[in-house]
Amino acid sequence: MSYDFIIVGAGIGGITIAEQLANILNKKVLIIEKRNHIGGNCYDYYNEDGILVHKYGPHIFHTNNRRVYNYLSLYTSWIIYNHKVLGKIENTLAPIPFNLISIDKCMPQDADKIKKALLDEYAVNDSIKILDMKKSSRREIKQLADYVYENVFLHYTEKFWNLKPEELDPSVTGRVPVNVSYDCRYFQDMYQGIPSEGYTVMFNNMISNHNINILLEKDYKDILTVDYENKRVLFYDEEFDGEIIFTGMIDEFFDYKYGHLPYRSLIFVDETIDETKFQENSTINYPNDYHFTRITEYKYLTRQVHDKTTIQFEYPIKYDPNADEGNIPYYPIPQAKNEELYEKYKAYSEEFENVTFLGRLAEYQYMNMDKVVEKALDLVDKFIDKSK
Repeated sequence: MSYDFIIVGAGIGGITIAEQLANILNKKVLIIEKRNHIGGNCYDYYNEDGILVHKYGPHIFHTNNRRVYNYLSLYTSWIIYNHKVLGKIENTLAPIPFNLISIDKCMPQDADKIKKALLDEYAVNDSIKILDMKKSSRREIKQLADYVYENVFLHYTEKFWNLKPEELDPSVTGRVPVNVSYDCRYFQDMYQGIPSEGYTVMFNNMISNHNINILLEKDYKDILTVDYENKRVLFYDEEFDGEIIFTGMIDEFFDYKYGHLPYRSLIFVDETIDETKFQENSTINYPNDYHFTRITEYKYLTRQVHDKTTIQFEYPIKYDPNADEGNIPYYPIPQAKNEELYEKYKAYSEEFENVTFLGRLAEYQYMNMDKVVEKALDLVDKFIDKSK
């Protein structure tokens, strides 16, 4: 069978592109996926106890992009779910990001003075980065910023990245806010939820078109050969004149020509407990204690009724491309030297006219699900315009 498009990676980006190409442009699409399932890191499944879990950590869909939400809503209904996170700080569980409730819980002796200072200097519902708070002339606000930095950010960062904060791009610290409100939601987006039957069902709905073929448990290198000298790609040793969408690691595609781009990975450990509930919230972060960073209890997300419950521990580790199966690149490491290395690959990639790189690994940047879908839809728009 001949194909118009070959997509490497059956994650949310690759599946979105395949669906659009097949249904709108009637193109024949091949998706190549090295894992034994579709959905990439969004994949969910029922474990042996019949509890729906996310294999690669909790994925909560949230967006302010109406086009993205309406698009995915063609293939799923939603459980309206507003994610909330608690952090264990000493012996207290407090809302993360820090808000007025967190101040009451963790800093009771100074809470009134700190909250007054915040409301004097900022507006209700403002979200202020702790680096900006540190610049305040108010002693109470600086006190709060120092407390959040030390108890919420510093040790969690060292655990997660295995780096000190000053070794990371300042934008990492900049993402740590304090919310001047009693709103405990982790995200403030207009649309928030979980696919009612799970992500995997949604993805299967998206790729039901007969124009889409999928090869699972297949390394793309067994099928595609990159001719670096002539800037072309061969499909089973024949030059492929269609379009290739690559969603994997850009440095791998170019055989690590300039060196390896570093990532952080995670180990997930699931445990099913013979109780209806384990903890008082869906996700609890542990910034200062233990080797794991958080525990997620999935029944909170899915609203599933079951007499048992499954919890999931997350342990950050270094990504090792030579490690056994299970070591997956999750997070690009935000450092200037890594960005410079990526820019070399990006410049080189532009010499390959029929290859497009899309997604977190291909563009070496952290992206939420909605951003990947947005970029995928925008890319298909370009193909639609070319076809006119």
